Amino acid sequence: MSNNKKNLQNEVFNGVKIAVTGGKGGTGKSMVATSLAIEYAKRYITLLVDADVECPNDHLLLSVKRKKNETVYQAIPKWDFKKCTKCGKCADVCKQDAIIFAKDKYPAFVKDVCIGCKACLVACPTKAISETKKEIGEIYEGKNFKVNLISGELKLGELASGEIVAEVRKYADKISQQLKAEMLLVDSSAGVGCPVIASLVGTDYIVAVTEPTPSALHDLKRVLYLARHFQIKHGIVINKYDLASSFCLEIEKFAEEKGIPILGKIPYRKDFVDATIRMKPILEINPEYEKLFQEIIVNIEMNNNLKQNL
Repeated sequence: MSNNKKNLQNEVFNGVKIAVTGGKGGTGKSMVATSLAIEYAKRYITLLVDADVECPNDHLLLSVKRKKNETVYQAIPKWDFKKCTKCGKCADVCKQDAIIFAKDKYPAFVKDVCIGCKACLVACPTKAISETKKEIGEIYEGKNFKVNLISGELKLGELASGEIVAEVRKYADKISQQLKAEMLLVDSSAGVGCPVIASLVGTDYIVAVTEPTPSALHDLKRVLYLARHFQIKHGIVINKYDLASSFCLEIEKFAEEKGIPILGKIPYRKDFVDATIRMKPILEINPEYEKLFQEIIVNIEMNNNLKQNL
């Protein structure tokens, strides 16, 4: 990340921002994110952002009772049919096919498909289209284990998950100022699309969580491409490493070739299943794992200069 970008970021937030991601779903990134947040919260004022807005579950892993704090809206078009000439140009520019047009009829609008790009407003030659809004999600807050949690949740049937993540990040920056937070962790969704990009941009470091399978390594390479593209330092955590020790070596070989540090290796144990079922952090189920996550934090700090901002 360039110094200019860092300076702009630090005008909003003076602590450290770490994103936890991984590409493939089910690798255990939420478990890693919540565990790191608990460990950081022992030393710093910590804010965890659940940016997996389609399926947020950090509040479940932390046994947090969330409170709805803000509604997120998206701009959508509204027609004045007194001005509409039935030219169909609004439908021509709509890449989402949210506007249906038949010759000599007024356009029909499918608002659940609209992503709010406003191309139709620009294209309309008679200014028959104005702007209104629809509800697309919610932002929640909560706290447990000294971890301040913010999570976003996309309204069922809506498509603009990237927009929700962006709003959650803005809201988190505002709350971090109020809390005087020193550490902010962002738990991203799976994949490499807009919601993940919105989660990663502006962070100081990326913790990429993977597992010893070919599909997980394939997706890890894709998400690390984003890290390199945005010039964000990064490291790898291998979860469930002992399920396939031979393929774990493949991941370690890849990391060595690319000069990417292995921050830690987490074994597969029944404790992790129990933690999920009982809705408790793994560190509450078995405190022996504290040392493991503390070592991951030490490795993050050893491979970077993040501690200088704390």
